[in-house]
Amino acid sequence: MFSAVPMLRLSALVLDRDERAVLRGLGELGVVHIARMKAGPETAPFEPPDRSETRLRCERLLVRIADLRRVLDMAPAAAARPPSVSLSVDQIESEIQEAERTAATLSGRRQAAQARRDQVAAVVEQLSSFKGLEVPLDELGALSFLHFAIGSLPEQQFEGLREKVGENVVLLPLPRGEQRRALVAVTSRTGRFALETALQQAKFQREMLPAQNGATVAMLVDESVKERDRQQEDLKQIELATVGLASAVGPRLEELERALLEEQRMLAAEENFTHTEATVLISGWVPESELPVVMRRVKEIARGSCAIEAVAPERLQEDQVPVLLRHPRILRPFEMLVSGYGLPAYRELEPTLFVAITYLLMFGVMFGDVGHGAVLGLGGLAALLAGRTRKLRDVGMLLLMAGVASMLFGAVYGSYFGIARLRAYAIWHDPLEGDPMQLMRGAIGLGVVIISIGVILNIVNRFRKRDWVGGFLDSFGVVGAIFYWGVLGLLLKFTALKERGLTGLMVLLAIVLPLTAWALRAPLMHALDLRARRKPHTGGYFEAAMESLVEAFEAVLGYMANTISFVRLAAYAMSHAAVLMATFVVAAEVRKMSAAGNVLSVLVIVAGNLVAILLEGVIAAVQALRLEYYEFFGKFFSGSGRAFTPFRLETGQE
Repeated sequence: MFSAVPMLRLSALVLDRDERAVLRGLGELGVVHIARMKAGPETAPFEPPDRSETRLRCERLLVRIADLRRVLDMAPAAAARPPSVSLSVDQIESEIQEAERTAATLSGRRQAAQARRDQVAAVVEQLSSFKGLEVPLDELGALSFLHFAIGSLPEQQFEGLREKVGENVVLLPLPRGEQRRALVAVTSRTGRFALETALQQAKFQREMLPAQNGATVAMLVDESVKERDRQQEDLKQIELATVGLASAVGPRLEELERALLEEQRMLAAEENFTHTEATVLISGWVPESELPVVMRRVKEIARGSCAIEAVAPERLQEDQVPVLLRHPRILRPFEMLVSGYGLPAYRELEPTLFVAITYLLMFGVMFGDVGHGAVLGLGGLAALLAGRTRKLRDVGMLLLMAGVASMLFGAVYGSYFGIARLRAYAIWHDPLEGDPMQLMRGAIGLGVVIISIGVILNIVNRFRKRDWVGGFLDSFGVVGAIFYWGVLGLLLKFTALKERGLTGLMVLLAIVLPLTAWALRAPLMHALDLRARRKPHTGGYFEAAMESLVEAFEAVLGYMANTISFVRLAAYAMSHAAVLMATFVVAAEVRKMSAAGNVLSVLVIVAGNLVAILLEGVIAAVQALRLEYYEFFGKFFSGSGRAFTPFRLETGQE
């Protein structure tokens, strides 16, 4: 519970022909974190292969599948995916090309039919305005003594044109849209120039009507409507064919897509393995408890033609070992809070249990109210029971436990939705009643405990890494603990120590000696580096000593600031109580204002409690998390761990 899951370094030497099968088996298990190896005498002579070109090809094929879905108007891939197929990239591309050709044919037919339909629809719209012109269109230009102008002009220009042309021109207006009017203008051959001039000034747009032997406008409209309907029917048939094609190739496209995604992961994994002419060295990290299953699976797939070795990571650098955290369900939400800051290094103590306890304590102190906690708890319970994802259920568990903490402290404060008459049942008293310094002292006391836990965890982490100098002389090492607890003892027991004459001794032990040790830390490290022939401090002993003095000064200020920072627990507890008190004061005033005052006052109380739950709840949650990250984690938690990411063939595989 206090450490990451123990890991073993797995090395499996398999024949080249078995590499893909073994990788697929490991991907199905989903418990091996692939590790990159370098060629050398302890691994294999040849560097890992470069598969980037093939991976890029797979990526392009995936884009083409997405384009096919868009062309065929197909829904995204279903959540329940079909089994993957065992095909080469060439075979997959060949199938995609065949589907693309069929889809392109249908798409071309659809575009042609749409263009023809739109063209005919435009002709229908144009001719419909001239249905009243019952003259064969092919004869209009053949009349030697008359001149015809057919087209449209802006509606507001029609009356002006009528007045300008006078009685020498016959104007036949026909209905069209609101903005333009269809028009047939007829005049004699001798008057055509005057008519054309007047039409041009009226912004007349000439239209060429299709002419057929003996066909009138009405006849052309009827024929065009039939043609438009035929094109629309063709479009329906094409759409049906497209739907049929989508139904036929959709499942296969999903299979091909999954095969490409798996191929990408296999190729990426292969880029980590060194090899010889005939063998491949598969390497990775596996949880110690999963090792027997992995070894059995590899031997089964390779039919015994393999060599497997698993070694503990004691001799390896800590940052090379991936970190896997496993907790019971009740602690998983707090693992989420820890990973928000970072993961512990492999050999560091894992702080999730401490975070769970301290976070709930701090949240409860700041947001203590039985009613508000019950609302949070019910919301969390609903998310826990109805949540479809693990993350949502974890959030529900966090809300439920935070609600319980709020209810417990609410009972201590006697706060039940801020109702004054229920304060008589308080175990202690409301934050705004009694001595506020008492609440502040309690908050600082809680902070001292949390900071002390952080210092102790840092000491343990340092010793586990065999960093003896850091464990003793670090700002948050043994010397730091002596300084912090010694100063607190001086402040709390100063009078008693003075009476016994121990003040000077305590100052020497708790302040002078720790500060001296801090000042000597960097020079000591410099000397040890020189002795071990490591790269020493670049500035020599003097600069190392100055650096130590600055760090000592920062440590003193840090302990002081971190401790005082916990006063915010009391401040936000009083703020929460003040919001509820103000709510009832406003409600009392509203009750006096009108006959409907009772109803309005109830609404004010409900609104005030909602504001307190939302606003104060968010503030308390954020402030508790801030104290965890800065005042607690800053003492011992590096956050430098590398997450354990097992090789899986499915991204959603759990």
